[in-house]
Amino acid sequence: MRKQLHRVRVGVRKSGVDYFRGDGSDWIALAGLMLTVPLIAAGTLVNSVWFSPAALVLPIVAGGLLLRPASLLALYAAAATALIVESVRLGPYAEGPARVTPGVVLVVAACGFFGLLIAQFRSRVGVPWRRGGTMLFDLRERIRVQSKLPSLPRGWHREMALRPAGGQSFSGDFVVAARTGGGRSLEVVLTDVSGKGMDAASRALLLSGAFGGLLGSLPPHDFLPAANGYLLRQDWDEGFATSIHLVLDLESGDYELYSAGHPPGIQLSAGSGRWEEKAAEGPLLGVYDGAQFDPLKGSLRPGDVLMLFTDGLVETSERDLEEGIGRLTGEADRYVAGGFRGAAWHLIEAVAKDVNDDRALLLICRDT
Repeated sequence: MRKQLHRVRVGVRKSGVDYFRGDGSDWIALAGLMLTVPLIAAGTLVNSVWFSPAALVLPIVAGGLLLRPASLLALYAAAATALIVESVRLGPYAEGPARVTPGVVLVVAACGFFGLLIAQFRSRVGVPWRRGGTMLFDLRERIRVQSKLPSLPRGWHREMALRPAGGQSFSGDFVVAARTGGGRSLEVVLTDVSGKGMDAASRALLLSGAFGGLLGSLPPHDFLPAANGYLLRQDWDEGFATSIHLVLDLESGDYELYSAGHPPGIQLSAGSGRWEEKAAEGPLLGVYDGAQFDPLKGSLRPGDVLMLFTDGLVETSERDLEEGIGRLTGEADRYVAGGFRGAAWHLIEAVAKDVNDDRALLLICRDT
């Protein structure tokens, strides 16, 4: 007997786990909801004031979230039967309150219609509701992990902040980075995919994975041409992107900056205390084949700071690029004394807090 009970418990638990993972049958949810229908109907017949006939929308709404379309139709048949029984037992709605009125029937029918639409959409997409949220959370975490910057040796400091449009969790801006050359070099790619928020998030996820695979696998001068070819092969209707690629020697401080239609980087010189634009030449990614990307060379001396960003941070319909860069550098001057510790997020808040566009900011600082 104990063995039989153990098998039953294991079977029920396994079925429940498979169901909530989206891999199993929905018979458990269907059975539970089918039992609630007669219970609600019995409560209505006993006390229709406290148990309204409209309470049948509760299992119908739950069924729209939990069941497949075929199972949902069986639940609807049970709910319709319960409404008919309640109508017959309680009598005509004109004879007293808390009866089955035409309004109650319309509400139950409307909830059933929308529940069926939701179930059919889930069935067509192939992602159960109970895994849909988990999948989105997993995608967001993958983008976050891929955008994490590697640790730098003593004497270097990095800051990064990504802020999607409209307060969403997904962004069309992303960063991929790696230590290459045996750890001597830092390669960082900041990319802005066309579109914003959820519209660009799926393409950003695909590109971040592809760019992460290319980074470090190719010589630096071949990265953007390979990325450009990859975008062209996708044949998207809205498939272009801007990107900036930094190759930094962590021993000497020398760097190369490659750009694909991206806003320029800006560098703070500790000696003069002035910000200087670092603009490399190159076309947008995904526009035409055979594009050339010429590097701009520079060097970060002790106390210098290099700032990379996307256009959502500095360019809006109300201000142009130069004005936005001037405002950004003006705010950045306030963090020079503190070595820009924790400055990236605060700079986005100060410069482009209410901008309806994806914003990203990356700071590479060489300590004095």
